[in-house]
Amino acid sequence: MAQVLPPPGVDLPATFGDIDIYLFDQLLRGRFDRRPRVLDAGCGDGRNLMYFLRRGFACFAIDRDPGAVEHVRALAAQLAPDLPRQNFRAGELDRLPWEAGTMDAVVCSAVLHFAADLAHFDRMLEELWRVLAADGMLFARLASNVGIEAAVGRAGARVRLPDGSERFLVDEAMLLDRTTRLGGQLLDPIKTTNVQQQRCMTTWCVKKASGR
Repeated sequence: MAQVLPPPGVDLPATFGDIDIYLFDQLLRGRFDRRPRVLDAGCGDGRNLMYFLRRGFACFAIDRDPGAVEHVRALAAQLAPDLPRQNFRAGELDRLPWEAGTMDAVVCSAVLHFAADLAHFDRMLEELWRVLAADGMLFARLASNVGIEAAVGRAGARVRLPDGSERFLVDEAMLLDRTTRLGGQLLDPIKTTNVQQQRCMTTWCVKKASGR
């Protein structure tokens, strides 16, 4: 009798959770194959952590919402019970509780655009970069004005988007400038998804140079 397999819509979520599809792309391309220490900065309910927890990565996470952190701790207790609870912290991205160079990869999906202003954005970014080890990867997804400049104006400030949300927006020039300032290297070209002119989300993948 032929084995009945679950449909992909059931099988894949059971393995990967509700993972950001652009983060999934980085997994497919082997970007995490030699980066076992992963920090989810702004983890929410842990949607991007399920696969890493299942596969034995040394996972860390931080979120300003203590309830979200408790949810992630419960998820980790189920999927990776050997990980210490203190790997998952409540706190702010501009004051990370980890030592410099302790993470091989930092995932920051749909979080940096909650910056209050440009100075706050840069403080968060500097902290994410500080904890990243040499040859580490920063994966960020954040709102931008790329493709909708006429509707939202210049980047570098909080803006009300056509979808009604308010976000701190970046543009390509800002991300390229920060890449250079940090001494990083783009792993991919900067890519932006335009959601029917209502908002734009940009993917920014940067590698930290060896020895920095």
